Amino acid sequence: MKPYKVHFTEKESDITIISDLKSAIADAKKAFYHHRMDLENYISNHKDFLTSFSPVSVNTSLKIINLMADAAHICDVGPMAAVAGALADLMCESMKKEKEEHKIPKIALVENGGEIIIDSKKSLRIALYAGDNELNLNIGFLIEEADCPIGIGTSSATIGHAISLGEADAVTVFAENATLADACATRIANIVKGNDIEKSIKKALDAADDLQEIRGVFINRENKIGRTGKIPKMIKVEGNKNQLIHKKAENLFMNDFEIFK
Repeated sequence: MKPYKVHFTEKESDITIISDLKSAIADAKKAFYHHRMDLENYISNHKDFLTSFSPVSVNTSLKIINLMADAAHICDVGPMAAVAGALADLMCESMKKEKEEHKIPKIALVENGGEIIIDSKKSLRIALYAGDNELNLNIGFLIEEADCPIGIGTSSATIGHAISLGEADAVTVFAENATLADACATRIANIVKGNDIEKSIKKALDAADDLQEIRGVFINRENKIGRTGKIPKMIKVEGNKNQLIHKKAENLFMNDFEIFK
């Protein structure tokens, strides 16, 4: 039986959920709306949490706020650098939580604006999209059970609406959760800049090595790549070039899924 995949948008959020259980997907969507409302209510009274490019101290019991604030302090970025990853983590957590009336899914994947959390007993293939240069078109990662749970965060100066102070086509970070991966991708991507492409990548990789909370990093800038730490097995992405040059999350996942509304 094929796993299920559902895609939906809500304001700035663009989300794909994949699971072998429809009930788990429903739990994830419920968690999204709950935690997004908590976030919106909090930032309406704490504008610095929304606008700061530096860590912000918080005093609240709201789970999403504490997740974002903790990651921001670790990575020395503003808390909103972790917002997509934090929402994804909380959605995945709701999918995997034991419930008397529901089974625990064997596959739980949430992608939110390019930030991904995966906890799966089945191998999943993830494509990397970071612009239309040739290096980006055939790169992907095989996520196996031994890798999970794993958070994948990507920051880019050339695509997407998120703010990056660097010049990388893509900085992809692998961590134990998407909140950390999201925030650290922003931090490392900010360092990739300057006329010397190789030097800019090396400087960012050195900074990544100092972040003990992450597993590994893959950096792509123009015709150069760099990597450090432990990253999942890299795979070649097969497919039509015009299909690969596409920003929608539907093209990130190369497995076969049943789509439902």
